Amino acid sequence: MKQLNDYVRTIPDFPEPGIMFRDITTVLQDPDGLQLAINEMQNLVKDIDFDVVVGAESRGFIFGTAIAYNMKKGFAMARKKGKLPCETISEEYELEYGTASMEMHVDAIKPGQKVIIVDDLIATGGTLKAMIKLVEKLGGEVAGILVLMELKGLEGRKALGDYKLYSALSYEGK
Repeated sequence: MKQLNDYVRTIPDFPEPGIMFRDITTVLQDPDGLQLAINEMQNLVKDIDFDVVVGAESRGFIFGTAIAYNMKKGFAMARKKGKLPCETISEEYELEYGTASMEMHVDAIKPGQKVIIVDDLIATGGTLKAMIKLVEKLGGEVAGILVLMELKGLEGRKALGDYKLYSALSYEGK
């Protein structure tokens, strides 16, 4: 039986020499890989008390909606600036070269709701930190952060401080 990491395609020297790019499209393309990914991620948070899943655009939507559906929870979107139609709040975060912003609708999280934040990957932690701030601005409580994959070499876990991070896969490099 294949393990989850067997479905991840590794591309050496992309996007630059020395980087081992971990491609999850091969996980998503394969019915067994996709089911295994969602099941393993969901299993990591099965004992956590939470009300809603917040998914990051765009791959956090894939995993987050499946987990929310399976666990009978609501789902809220954190999207790139300018993509949501109603009143929003926003949070700017650092990229390798420059900054970006994420937004959520002001009514996406109700005060006091416990939230699991879901994304495909943690690298430096910038996107997830922005999502934490958005959830807390709306009065939500972050019960945990769930990712398919952690790139340990980029130390994103440190950027999250005391927030609980759960990852289905972990790679030492960048």
